[in-house]
Amino acid sequence: MNSVHRKLLVTSVSSLLLELGFDSAENGALETLTEMLQSFLTEVGNSSRACCELAGRTEPLVGDVILALVNMGFEVGAIEAHARRPGHSTVPAPVPSNPLKQLSILQAGVKQSHPPHIPAHLPPFPDPHAYIRTPTHKQPVTEYEAIREKSAAQKRDLERALNRFIAKTGETDSLFLSQDNIFPLIASKPNFPPYLNALLPKDQVFEFEEDDSNRSPQRKKKDGVKEEEEANKAENDIIDNPYLRPVKLPPNKLKIKGLTQCTLTT
Repeated sequence: MNSVHRKLLVTSVSSLLLELGFDSAENGALETLTEMLQSFLTEVGNSSRACCELAGRTEPLVGDVILALVNMGFEVGAIEAHARRPGHSTVPAPVPSNPLKQLSILQAGVKQSHPPHIPAHLPPFPDPHAYIRTPTHKQPVTEYEAIREKSAAQKRDLERALNRFIAKTGETDSLFLSQDNIFPLIASKPNFPPYLNALLPKDQVFEFEEDDSNRSPQRKKKDGVKEEEEANKAENDIIDNPYLRPVKLPPNKLKIKGLTQCTLTT
């Protein structure tokens, strides 16, 4: 229950106590009587609502309230006599409170009222920003002038970035005779031809092998014998079983012919 309604119940109970001749009441007793009155009114409202829905209606009538009081065991005829009793006190109407000011932080439109098919006792609609569709991204710009301005700004930024990069990584000149080069200028020292740096990259190291044409035949032969011996030694070290070793090829025919000629001459 709202605090305003609770205060009205306390005022009503206090006025009834004054009519009955009580001068004062303790807070505990006053709260107990207020709680009893609140429970009674709540039960009457629930019973009236049940009778209304049972009859197929949405709004309760006086007959629903009377039927609820009869089911609860109260005499309905005594209510009129109690309302017309002499010297009864009236409770003043509650002062309307100032409506809360709506914050305009998240408002995205005009707050709508209930349509005709929705009862007025239902809560009002939330703020429009809760159900109105709002775009989360900007629409792309398709105007010719804006696109040309954007491309020109991108080209200008690109040129400035390249100039700063070359000024930091390459040779620069200074307009002032000072140690601190505050305003560096790109040094105008072009290579000739200008595409020489592209043809000779400096970030790669090439290992040139020795040309075999400049070596003598004896040196070639020694190198070949050494390679064969190293290969055979490696194979022998790896394979210990002689039956599993690879087959050795016979010597070249030139060597055999040379040997036969030597034996014939001897």
